Amino acid sequence: MKKALQVSLVIPVYNEAEQLDDCLSAIAKQSVRPLEVIVVDNNSNDDSAEVTRRYGFVKLLREPRQGVVHARNRGFDAAKGDIIGRIDADTQLPSDWIKRVQHIFADSSVSAVSGAAHYYDFVLSNLADGLDGYLRTHLARQLKDTNFLWGANMAVRRAGWLRVRNNVCNRRNLHEDFDLSIHLQEAGLKVMYDETLPAGVSSRRIDSNFGSYFRYTLISPKTYAAHGLRSRFHMYPVLFVCWAGYVPARVIYRGCDPETGAFSWSRLLVSSGRSRVDPTINIV
Repeated sequence: MKKALQVSLVIPVYNEAEQLDDCLSAIAKQSVRPLEVIVVDNNSNDDSAEVTRRYGFVKLLREPRQGVVHARNRGFDAAKGDIIGRIDADTQLPSDWIKRVQHIFADSSVSAVSGAAHYYDFVLSNLADGLDGYLRTHLARQLKDTNFLWGANMAVRRAGWLRVRNNVCNRRNLHEDFDLSIHLQEAGLKVMYDETLPAGVSSRRIDSNFGSYFRYTLISPKTYAAHGLRSRFHMYPVLFVCWAGYVPARVIYRGCDPETGAFSWSRLLVSSGRSRVDPTINIV
């Protein structure tokens, strides 16, 4: 009988105490336990480390160089599993996520994969999930051999990581997950999108002013442009949809209580406190 692939799970963290507890709690409920769970604290000044220590199965590492790319590299370098899963601190995994990853990587041709999104804190989650899934599937088909990876829900073979480790970019104003996918594919390795690998993710990226949101989303084609890839042009139609939907999505996100579904205009005037530091500029 063929031995099941072992999966390490890496979570870069910067001031994510409020989200991290739910993230780690979901990991504790996996039907197949990961080989290890590694939280990389990237100079947090909140209680992220304290939250991590509540979970005895989690290994806490520290990365002093500021930036999610450095925290990711620290975690990936330390990982011992055949497969390295990567999620964000606000990701909430379904109980069969590790099992699904093992199934996907049973195909030896697959070197990396990203999956679908379930927006657990958005009232109209079915609509948001469906549109997001359609756009990601469309983009994956268009990009073909220059496919993307998505840091909130992805996994990569450790052998693939070691192959490109010294080539990945470590600078600001790039999406480090997209950059990793580009280098894997430049090495001739297969990167795929699989809609059967869902993960719960937060909608809080939408809770920023339009200028910040526009700049952040525009980093996607700019990452491809930095590598001289014309496939970046396939991303603009997807971005146009995101920009067009920004105002209604932000109003729904801020105005509705995700637990009750109740909408209040007064909620729009109060900061949600759930916005996230832009990882593409928080790099030194």
